[in-house]
Parts: sequence; C-alpha cells; structure tokens
Amino acid sequence: MDCLKLNDVMNRGEDSFNQFKVNFYSIDKLTVEICAFANSDGGNIYIGIADSGELGGLGKDDVSRLNQWISSACSSKIEPPIFVKTEILICAGRRVLIIHVPKGRNKPYAVNTTEFWVKSGADKRRATREELVGLMQSSGFIFADEVETGAGIEDFDVGYFKRFYEQYYTEKVEDIDVSFEKLLENLRLVKNGQLTLAGLLLFGRSPERVRPHFVIKATYYKGNDIYSNEYKDSETIDGRLIEQFESGVSFIRRNLHGLQKNRNVNAPPILEIPREAFMEAVANAIIHRDYFINAPIFINIFKNRLEIISPGILPNTVNEENMVYGVHIERNPAILSFLERDKKFRYSGRGSGVPRMVRLCRENDVKLDLVNNRDKQIFKVVFHRIPDED
Repeated sequence: MDCLKLNDVMNRGEDSFNQFKVNFYSIDKLTVEICAFANSDGGNIYIGIADSGELGGLGKDDVSRLNQWISSACSSKIEPPIFVKTEILICAGRRVLIIHVPKGRNKPYAVNTTEFWVKSGADKRRATREELVGLMQSSGFIFADEVETGAGIEDFDVGYFKRFYEQYYTEKVEDIDVSFEKLLENLRLVKNGQLTLAGLLLFGRSPERVRPHFVIKATYYKGNDIYSNEYKDSETIDGRLIEQFESGVSFIRRNLHGLQKNRNVNAPPILEIPREAFMEAVANAIIHRDYFINAPIFINIFKNRLEIISPGILPNTVNEENMVYGVHIERNPAILSFLERDKKFRYSGRGSGVPRMVRLCRENDVKLDLVNNRDKQIFKVVFHRIPDED
C-alpha cells in the first residue's frame, strides 16, 4: 500500500474490512480485533488513524510495542495461532501501522481459549451460538448431516435402503461381511444407535415427524411480493430428500409458462426458464443448505421471478463470483455421497452445475441472480421471468 491508497481508505471510512484505531493500550483489545477479522472475512486494522479518518500517527516506541503485541497475540493469545502481515507507512510525516488479517482457514478462533468474536459491519461482537456452530462447520470440524437425530432404527426404511444399495452398489446387503448396523455406521447413516440426519432424511420412514423444519415451502403468489394473501398454488413438500427434489421440480414445472420463442406455431412450447437450470437450483438448495438452521427451503414464484431460497450462506471461501466457475465445498458430505448416485437427482458433485445453470440462462435470455445474504443467513437463486398478463 502507498499513501495515495491510504488516503482513499481514510476518505471512504470504516467498513467490514477496514478498521481505524488511534492506538492500542491493551494487548487484549488488540487481540479481539484480530480475532474478529479472522473469524469473518479478513480485513485490515490501521493503527494511527482516528475513527473520523484523521491521520494521527504513531511514535517509534508505539510501533515497537505494537509489533511485539501483535506477535504475542497471534501466537499465544489466539487459538489456533494465526499468521498476519504488517506494514508501516509514513504519510505526511506520520507513521501508520497496518495489520493485514487473512480470512481464517481454521475457524473458529478464540481469544484466551473462551472468547469468540466476529465482525458486525464496521464494529465487532461476540459470536452467537449459531454463528459458532457455522464457523466450526465451515472448517470441517462438524457436519450437520452426521449429527444424531434421536430417531431409532425403527424409523429407518430398511426395504427402501436395500433397494437403493443393491442398485447403486451392485451387491446385496446380505452378501456383505459386516452386520447391518455396522454397515449403516460405516455409511454415516447411524451413530450411537440413532439415525444421523443423513440417515433420517435419505432413508427415514417419515422424516418430517422428527425434523419438521426440513421441508420445502412452495408458493405461487399472484403478485410480486410475499405479503399478498392471494396465491395461485401452494404446497408443503415433505418426505425423503429425493422425494422433495422431485416434487419441488414438479411444482415449478407446472407453474411456469410455455413459450414459442419465434419457433414454428406447431412446435411444442419450451419453458420460459430452462428445466435443467431450475432443477440444478433445487438440487443445490437440498445438497448445500445449512442443516444447523431449523428452517425450510422456499420456492417462491412471482409474476416477475422465481426464487429458490436455502437456509445458510455460502460456506467458507466460496462466494457468488467463484461459484460461477465451479468452486464448491461439500457442506453435507454424507447426504451428497448418496444423492449423487441417484440418477433421478442428477447431481454430479463436481462443481459443474452452477456454470451450466448460468450458461443455460444466458443462452435462453433469462436473467439470473445469485444472492448470498449474510444478514438473513440465506442463499437465494433468482430467475427473472416475463410477467404474465393477468
């Protein structure tokens, strides 16, 4: 960074990625600031600048003390340790110490082993329980689909599982040289004598009785917002995940228009939104949703758009830009390992789906938005449609 860029940062003011501090007189307060950035998306701490953006500067002794504190904070007071970069600028004869904090790859980071901090806009705050679970999930310490549900083996549809297993593993369950329960444990469908979330949602008899939130709420509204009490079609879609996928796709299919698009009048109409595109969006919502959040998936059809909303933001290093190029992280690996084998689900797990969805929309002149809403903790796929006439 140079003084010109620093001046631009000061003029823009503080935000989620840039924090100004006149000085630090407590190593604990310095540690908290570094930890909050590491547990969020990373950022820069500018020491020697007032909150107002006024350049105050630091003395040589301040810089020496702060460098020692930074080293101690990152190696001893933050767990696990984190590596940051520092630089010193002298602008208008005044020193500024800049700490560049990367987005942490081993979240969650704790201050003094017990305090977990995250950024909240330009400020910071202690992480909530849900955020702490999300941080652990993003680093692969825990997976929601491997958590016990309280459901017993009596809630498991053995016949359905055997048919699936024999079809996709090309061997009979009875021919395997391990007990049936051990097989289910090895496949992460059973843990400590209980069905895991994957076992329940994939092969449970009635998953909605145990986990009523994990369904799809599908509504076709008459207008362009959800506040209208009038709708054309509505359905609560429950059952196993593959059944939810098929019913969700069917709900969208029956409520979209068929268009000729300059084709022969006798040619069969084609859907206004490519079927493969919205199928991919529904599959992604089921596979990649955050199952630590007790909320349904929403399929909302309006006059001017189709929205598919899944609970939870994109995990860790994935964002709206790089997912378009196929970057993805497996948030629910046990669920994915089964659904990617199901030909009806048609999900490869190779990161090719979103690029294909983008391409299909571009080729069919359908505007597509991918929205990672951190405030509401949702990810939304929006297909814009031509409004109907009524």
